[in-house]
Amino acid sequence: KSTCFHVFSVMMGATVFVQPLDLVKNRMQLSGQGTKAREYKTSFHALFSILRNEGVRGIYTGLSAGLLRQATYTTTRLGIYTILFEKMTSSDGRPPNFFLKALIGMTAGAIGAFVGTPAEVALIRMTADGRLPVDQRRGYKNVFNALFRITKEEGVTTLWRGCIPTMARAVVVNAAQLASYSQSKQALLDSGYFRDDILCHFCASMISGLVTTAASMPVDIVKTRIQNMKMIDGKPEYKNGLEVLVRVVGKEGFFSLWKGFTPYYARLGPHTVLTFIFLEQMNRLYKTYVLDV
Repeated sequence: KSTCFHVFSVMMGATVFVQPLDLVKNRMQLSGQGTKAREYKTSFHALFSILRNEGVRGIYTGLSAGLLRQATYTTTRLGIYTILFEKMTSSDGRPPNFFLKALIGMTAGAIGAFVGTPAEVALIRMTADGRLPVDQRRGYKNVFNALFRITKEEGVTTLWRGCIPTMARAVVVNAAQLASYSQSKQALLDSGYFRDDILCHFCASMISGLVTTAASMPVDIVKTRIQNMKMIDGKPEYKNGLEVLVRVVGKEGFFSLWKGFTPYYARLGPHTVLTFIFLEQMNRLYKTYVLDV
């Protein structure tokens, strides 16, 4: 019980650390919607604008939703990944190959994303609120108020709006993050310059974060736009994820699919490092005190 509590505590702490980056990333993805003119020139411009207009408290808008997402999505995917990884490891201790790692990662990510979608919807809407005129803001007080009001005002199915792109993003993120981490770690160890220690885990995590950012951002912007959209004359702004991609590329330019790259990587990098270093320590303790007993 104590070990589970410490895992949970570290994940919550990581979320508090990266929440401002998450907010900047979401604002960047929503800026200049439908036009080549951007609301924010750079991520730093976005950060300083938010600080100037909304204060320090403003950059932590949506923290409660971020924590709930962590408690649902991340714990589910890591738990399932670890269990499947152990099941797929051969009796002589040889780990799964690259393709099996990717498959395990995608399965764990998709299940975790489905569980975490309601918190994700609340997070996107809460972080986007500050950029709107006062009379257009949703004004959710916290994640539970957001979930309650979404259910009451728009129906319970709205909590899973954007579920498919959320799951698709999770599949891409987990296939890239978990598999590239394992491959990067193995490559570093095979180079002879690294031992299986925290330095190796740190370097492998940073490489994994870069690969994951580049691969997942186009899917992430689809998820963000769909979960933040409003109904216009009874019709949704976007029919599906493909329409989001076509409109973003057509009206905002191809590289707009990577809007918010800097805060996304800055968010994913340390988060990946903290997550994998702690997971490695947990695996080591598990093998020492459970499997070897």
